[in-house]
Amino acid sequence: MTEPRLDSVQCLGARGLHRMAYAEWGDPANPRVLVCVHGLARQGRDFDAFAQAMSDRCRVVCPDVVGRGRSERLADPAGYQIPAYVADMVTLLARLDAQELHWVGTSMGGLIGLGLAALPQSPVKRLVLNDVGPVIELAALQRIGTYLGQPLRWGSVEEAADYLWSISASFGPHTREQWLALTRPMLRPDGDGYKLHYDPGIAVPFRAVTPEAARAGEAMLWASYDALRCPTLLLRGAQSDLLSHATAQAMTQRGPKAKLVEFEGVGHAPTLVAPEQIAAVREFLLAP
Repeated sequence: MTEPRLDSVQCLGARGLHRMAYAEWGDPANPRVLVCVHGLARQGRDFDAFAQAMSDRCRVVCPDVVGRGRSERLADPAGYQIPAYVADMVTLLARLDAQELHWVGTSMGGLIGLGLAALPQSPVKRLVLNDVGPVIELAALQRIGTYLGQPLRWGSVEEAADYLWSISASFGPHTREQWLALTRPMLRPDGDGYKLHYDPGIAVPFRAVTPEAARAGEAMLWASYDALRCPTLLLRGAQSDLLSHATAQAMTQRGPKAKLVEFEGVGHAPTLVAPEQIAAVREFLLAP
């Protein structure tokens, strides 16, 4: 497949119904389903290269979390919260009816997967947390806060790509072709130019987090992590400012005792485009 199938599923939120879009790769009848979920300000087409590489063995489903990509936006920005995203994913999983379910989550997508996999009777059989854990470093939150939700507009895809690279260089080395492929789905036409794909309202709950709430959230995330019973792979950019080396090491010693793979020359977060990144995840997911 060179292009995915595009579909959507209707989900229930606090203020009514909304549609969550997703891209799907591979045989739709394959009982082995791999769900890949993106980071805070990204969208599901981030996984195109990885999904194509996995589509020979899995049905790969890459949703746009509500408020991003082709998914609908919420009437109340307060609804942009991890527990609500987990509920949306449960609706998606009911649609997919997977007999064997694996999960790859980058940053926010990892936190959604953590919340889902920690539930009693969770269907998640193998979990990949891509550069995220129970402790999120303050410096990374401050960095993300400098650009999240800004009303930006560009005259061309190339201009937008240059800007996105300026705030995403921590993703590590990419060719211009790779970066343009990652950039195009991040944009929506706006007259004779382009704007970002996501609802600026996603920044509202992000900026409302207090230090006290962050500490309480950290305790809950560790409790969820310790409740995991599925094999877990932890990916980390060796220069990540969001997932510290100390937190990553702690994650190898408690809960599911994750297998840790670090990538040199990469910060937050590996894009799963580089062959060595794809190979590390593929080996883990397809292990007997």
